[in-house]
Amino acid sequence: MNTVDGVSQLEVEMIHNTLSKMYSPIYADIWKIGVNLSLRIGDLLQLKYEDLNVTERSVKLTEVKTGKAKQIRLNNAALAVITRRRQEHPSDTWLFQVHSNRAKDKPISRVSVGRVFSEVGERLGLTINTHSMRKSRGKALYENHVPIEKIAKVLNHSNTSSTLRYLGITREEVLQTYDDFEL
Repeated sequence: MNTVDGVSQLEVEMIHNTLSKMYSPIYADIWKIGVNLSLRIGDLLQLKYEDLNVTERSVKLTEVKTGKAKQIRLNNAALAVITRRRQEHPSDTWLFQVHSNRAKDKPISRVSVGRVFSEVGERLGLTINTHSMRKSRGKALYENHVPIEKIAKVLNHSNTSSTLRYLGITREEVLQTYDDFEL
């Protein structure tokens, strides 16, 4: 599997705008929710409306990959997408439900999302996939000086060394700080 990096905040917006203009709105909504909740694609696509507590602005779930419990606060950007989708599709079970006759009452597939994200990445000259949403959130937190321990908690990593590796913080970058900050 190819590895991808997180994208910048400007690129997050470019990707969202391209998805909004050139593809079904569901893909732009997945991207918007994905960068705001930092969930893995498998967990994101399995969200049902019953899992979302809009009143308390929260979602509780057990991560498929790790089996770890996770609680997330729904920020205003995520709430806006969830509320709009619910109004547009009041009978849906899944947050990202397919509306074709062939796949009734099922969430959209990760293959479909991956294909569209790859196409958008090629169009914009970026290497992105479904994991780019999660990595982009981590990168944005890091670039905004959120402590690595807090980022590890957000991403539900067991330790900060996993988070450093995940964010692509290399040994050379750490060593470079000795040259960059002389006292």
